[in-house]
Amino acid sequence: MISIIKKKLSLKISILLAFVMVLLIIPVAFWIISTQTAALEELTLEKAKLAANNGAETYSMILENSIENGILTVNDVFDVDYKEIKGYNWGDNPKLHTKYDFYTDKTAIVFLDSMLSNPDFIYAIGQDINGYVPTHNTIYQKQITDDPGKDIKGNRTKRIFKDSVGKQASLNEKLGFQQIYSRDTGNILWDVSSPVYVKGKHWGCFRIGVSMERIVSRKNSMLLMLLGLLVAFALLITVTIFILVKKSVKPIEELTQVAKDISLGKKLEEKIKSQSEDEIGSLTKAIDRLRLSLKAAMERLGE
Repeated sequence: MISIIKKKLSLKISILLAFVMVLLIIPVAFWIISTQTAALEELTLEKAKLAANNGAETYSMILENSIENGILTVNDVFDVDYKEIKGYNWGDNPKLHTKYDFYTDKTAIVFLDSMLSNPDFIYAIGQDINGYVPTHNTIYQKQITDDPGKDIKGNRTKRIFKDSVGKQASLNEKLGFQQIYSRDTGNILWDVSSPVYVKGKHWGCFRIGVSMERIVSRKNSMLLMLLGLLVAFALLITVTIFILVKKSVKPIEELTQVAKDISLGKKLEEKIKSQSEDEIGSLTKAIDRLRLSLKAAMERLGE
């Protein structure tokens, strides 16, 4: 294959030009992919901020309705006298009851689960000022195994999240507060939260967990697609350039054959016609003059 390339000027030029074009396109392509990935991440986070804001308003409404309907008092809703749920090995993360968690279990769960219809969202929860989550999403309320290692992933409801991200989310009073969250399950997420107020008082926050893995997965998919397109483009460009160059160098190939014939004393009677005025035309005229000179020299020798 290499020997063929070395012998074919058109093929060498085609490969060289295609290689140069691909080198020029690669940084542009990666710039496009990086900007698209950044835009995708920004759009996902904007959706999370909007969801956190709406979630905070809805959670606030759920708690205030319980007060207005006489089911709970204001003090009940702000209850921080957490009672440990006995009978299980909770490890460092005990499960706790409050005076209002029975109510959020009934009224908030459908709303919380509906927010996970967005595949980018890992969790959607209401959390009080101390990091206590009275009701988690159904997918995190799996049956207790009495194994803290399994339960920390499968059953995350009714516990206090004491990590720095959880604490800052609870105390935060800005809409769409964004943090990077190294979750105790081992994965890294974006945590987006907005404050929850009950009767004008800061109760806690509403948190949305956004999957970084999905964003990375999309980026990798885009990179693979880009790689495939680059390979296909390189092949197409090589073939296209080869056809064009082949057509361009055809007169040179013909002149090469003519020059070989003349060097062997053949076809000295045939005039070499020039069909262009460019460098190839000049070369054609020069070879024709060479033919005439060689013909005259051979005629003199014959005499």
